[in-house]
Amino acid sequence: MSSWVAGTKNWRAELVDLIKKTELNSVVIDVKDYSGRISFDTGDPTIKEIGSEEIRVKDMREFIEELHDAEIYAIARITVFQDPYYSKKHLNISVQKKNGTLWKDRKGLSYIDPGAREYWDYIIEVARASEAAGFDELNFDYIRFPSDGNMSDIAYPVSGERAKNKPAVLDDFFAYLDESLSDLPVPISADVFGMTTTNTDDLNIGQVLEPIAKYFDYVAPMVYPSHYPATFLGFKNPAAHPYEIVLFAMNEGVKRLQAPTSTPTKLRPWLQDFDLGIDYGVTEVNAQKKAVYDSGLTSWMSWDASNKYTRGAY
Repeated sequence: MSSWVAGTKNWRAELVDLIKKTELNSVVIDVKDYSGRISFDTGDPTIKEIGSEEIRVKDMREFIEELHDAEIYAIARITVFQDPYYSKKHLNISVQKKNGTLWKDRKGLSYIDPGAREYWDYIIEVARASEAAGFDELNFDYIRFPSDGNMSDIAYPVSGERAKNKPAVLDDFFAYLDESLSDLPVPISADVFGMTTTNTDDLNIGQVLEPIAKYFDYVAPMVYPSHYPATFLGFKNPAAHPYEIVLFAMNEGVKRLQAPTSTPTKLRPWLQDFDLGIDYGVTEVNAQKKAVYDSGLTSWMSWDASNKYTRGAY
C-alpha cells in the first residue's frame, strides 16, 4: 500500500476489506518511499530537523490500530539509499557524477552513497519511529548501490575505492542496522533483486543472498517473472512462465540458505500482480503462489504499483 493510498480512506478501506475476506493477513505500507519523504508525523526531533516529513497519512497510528483490531500484520517499508530528498541537501555524501554534481538514474532519482554512516543513523531514526507508531515489522528496500543509469560516469565520495567491493560496504551497513535495532521487539526484513537467488555474484549492486540472510529475519527477493531477461531458463518471454521462473528462483534460494549457515524459511518472495510482459490475472498470480509452496516455503508478498490487486487471485 503506497503512502498516498494509505492516506486515502476509501481506497485503503477497500484493501483492508480485501485482506479481511481472503487468505491475505498482512499489509506493507510505505513509510519512506522513492521520494525520500516520510509519510507520517513521527514526532522525532532529528527527522523534524531534517525536514523530510510529508504527512500523507495523518492518522497512521490509528490506522495501524484498526489493522491490529482486524488481526492484520502491519509492515513498514523504508526505502534506504534511493533518496532524492536527502541527497539534494547533502551532496557530500551522495552518489555523484565524476564532475562532482549529483548523479541521477534513468528515472531522475538520486542516491546516497551506501558507505555514509551519518545517513545510516538517520535510517535507524526512521525505523525506530515506525516501530513506535505500532508497525509489526521493518522492511528495508533499495539496500543497494544504484544500477539504472550512466554507470560510466559515477563516483562514490564516501565509499571511494571501497566501492570496488560493494558487498563489503553493504555488509557493514547490514551489521550496523541489525545491531542498532536489536533491542526492538519486531523483525527486520530486506527486499532484494530477484536474481540474488540464482546469481552468486553481487549483480554489481552489492547484494549477495547469504550475507544478507545473516542479518535479517526475512529476505524478500523480487522474483517478478517479467523482470528476468529474455532467454532466462531458455524462455523467450519469462513473464509468460510464472510458475517455472518462481519455482526455479525459490528452489535455488532454498538450496543456498540450508543450515547451518541460515534457514530457507527466511525467504518470503515478492510476487507479481501487475501486467508486464503479458497480462497478469488469477491464473498467473496463482501459478506463482503454487511455485512458492512447491519450493517448500509458505510465505509470499504481492505487488502492484497501482495498488489494484486481482481480487480473484486471493
